[in-house]
Amino acid sequence: MRLKCMKSVPFFVLFVIVKMIMVYFTFRLFISFGAYTKTENFEPVTRIVTKPPTKHISKLVTVIIRDFELYENDVTLTAHSFLNIFPTMQLFILYDELPYPPLDIMLTNYTMPNVKFINLSPMLKTPFTEHYPLFQIKTKYVLFVPDSTRLTSRQILQVMVSELSKRPGSVVVAPVNSRKKDFNCLKINVKVREWTLKYSAVKSLECDGVSGRHVILLETDTLRNLSNAFLLPFPQSLYIQTAALYIKGWQIIRKNYPHHQGIIVPRRQARVTFPPRAVEAEARGVAQAETPLRPVEDQAGGAGRPGAVEWYGCTKDTPRCFTTVIDSMPSYLFEKKWTPPCCLSNLRRTARHVFNTLDESGVRYWLEAGSLLGAMWSGDVLPWDHDVDVGFIREDLSRCEWLRKAADRPAVDQQGFLWEKATEGNFFRVHYSKTNKIHANLFPFYARNGTVTKDSWYTSHKNMEFPENFLHPMSSVDFVGRSVPSPNNIRDFLELKFGKGSIENPEYPDPNKLKFP
Repeated sequence: MRLKCMKSVPFFVLFVIVKMIMVYFTFRLFISFGAYTKTENFEPVTRIVTKPPTKHISKLVTVIIRDFELYENDVTLTAHSFLNIFPTMQLFILYDELPYPPLDIMLTNYTMPNVKFINLSPMLKTPFTEHYPLFQIKTKYVLFVPDSTRLTSRQILQVMVSELSKRPGSVVVAPVNSRKKDFNCLKINVKVREWTLKYSAVKSLECDGVSGRHVILLETDTLRNLSNAFLLPFPQSLYIQTAALYIKGWQIIRKNYPHHQGIIVPRRQARVTFPPRAVEAEARGVAQAETPLRPVEDQAGGAGRPGAVEWYGCTKDTPRCFTTVIDSMPSYLFEKKWTPPCCLSNLRRTARHVFNTLDESGVRYWLEAGSLLGAMWSGDVLPWDHDVDVGFIREDLSRCEWLRKAADRPAVDQQGFLWEKATEGNFFRVHYSKTNKIHANLFPFYARNGTVTKDSWYTSHKNMEFPENFLHPMSSVDFVGRSVPSPNNIRDFLELKFGKGSIENPEYPDPNKLKFP
């Protein structure tokens, strides 16, 4: 038994030695693997590979030349100045009438597929998608460039793109060799419902628009939100549209684009069309617009007259701004607009003329219906009203020369106002002129058994009879800048005709058709 154990000892020793060797090499292998792993896990050196700036900007920006003279311009050299710096950049030349003589770049454009010429006017054989640039612009940004601009390096455009990328949805501009006094930041207040447009200069680098020659960079998506992004005159129409949408943040870059001297700045008669009706106009010294934005109040010094208010259309020689009124509901109410301000202005003039004439004639009269409601509401014509209502004592008709004449046939007085008897009832109208039919209605009332009534009525409840004691004694109220006779207890009088709370809660003439906003 002892001998047997002695024989097994060498094998045991050998087994231990083999195990130790295996552990040793395993440990060595582990160390080697760890070293290898540590070596391989060194932080790699980052290599930033950037696209060439020229190529990068070319894929981001489309250049558009929009407004230029058809007969004498610098469009070809303007376009080439950009293509020399950015050869592959997309460039559009837009026009409403084919330039003649043809632009040199149009005649030699066989090797520049990135340059496009787009006629914005509808053409019989051309689909809409081919003559409206927004369907063809593929870049994120659009750069509007005035004629006779020069690009001499890519730096200024890169700065503009960088600024716009920091504030998406805004607009970035840069002057084109503009003197400081010619380059101003403008605040533009557009009120579509009131048909008004107001300019004022502001000392800021953020504004609604800019005066003076300049380049404009904005996002293509911004253009897609506008009603007509390429409307002439440009860029004035662009500013009006962006201001109406409350697009803010016009960032002014204080770097100048060079300008080639000696080229005519566009002064063509241009049109801005905003339905429903167009009126020839000139705004801010620029051949402006067919637009329903009737007055332009210019506090920015346009046309050399700071603070001037210009009214477009609506003279004694032009028709009024709206057509025949049906059921006392003018068409503009259904367009979610109120009475055009020039019509309101002429309505005030007509009302004051009527009041003065009746005063001089000794006719007893008072403010009626919606006009009296306007006097109580704001001391003025209701901003959505289209006429002025006046009641007078029928027995006093003979005292007024022009009412007597109008009873027989229409008559125009010395100041050009037309007096006539209404064809649809026994009452009178005084029009602003024979052409412009903004008017005041004169209703002849008489007393009968303690009630004031008249012989002809509209269907409206506002023309109802009323107790005679409302006129004894008469009162007065401020209206269109002067004191005007009125019934006494005006609130009771109006609530009798229009209902409780009518002064605080006005309504359109027919609330069943259209609710007051």
